[in-house]
Amino acid sequence: MLALDNPVYSSLETGHAHLALSHGAAKRYPAEVAPFAGLREVSGAAFADLEVLVAPGEIVALVTAAAVELPEGWELVRGRFIDQMVCEHAPAPADGAPPPLLELGDADVPEMLVLTELTQPGPFNPRTHDLGRYIGIRVDGRLAAMAGERMRPEGCTEISAVCTHPDFGGRGYARALMRVLMDDAFAAGRRPMLHVKTENGAKRLYERLGFSVRHAMALTIISRSR
Repeated sequence: MLALDNPVYSSLETGHAHLALSHGAAKRYPAEVAPFAGLREVSGAAFADLEVLVAPGEIVALVTAAAVELPEGWELVRGRFIDQMVCEHAPAPADGAPPPLLELGDADVPEMLVLTELTQPGPFNPRTHDLGRYIGIRVDGRLAAMAGERMRPEGCTEISAVCTHPDFGGRGYARALMRVLMDDAFAAGRRPMLHVKTENGAKRLYERLGFSVRHAMALTIISRSR
């Protein structure tokens, strides 16, 4: 199994093993951290193991290299393909001084939730910042932009929650934040990676930073129906 073909399971088995809720061939993040779950292999037995970790009616998300056929007991909430992008080489140093960056933590969660709700960069829950380093930029006391580390598949760090308040767009904040997190990943001997909707215009920024599409991944959002 290539780690990036099964990034949630790999992350919960390695970099985020301390956060994993596990049963048999299934693992998931605590709901307040992230909605993602992973299966060692896509099979009826693995889905039966996942049932132990998911309450009836609860929604979780799978990220897999191929479309998933759901067994009885599960309902499809939404499914689509997204692009998995990976950066193999650190970007060239940026021109000019970066804007002042700040570390984000527990005290910043209310503002982080407001910003992610406004910009919709992907799921962000009250404890998502426990997954890794989250950094931001403030302007006149307001949280103008943020980005952070999400999944940690073997050998990689996922950059996520890259978002800028519409009032502060066009200032290069997302690029500056991503460069810091990319440098962190390379310094730790890991490759930066991310997931993005194919049609998202932010892909142009990611490509300029050195990311390229590795694989189209199936995002399958499901609910336990029994």
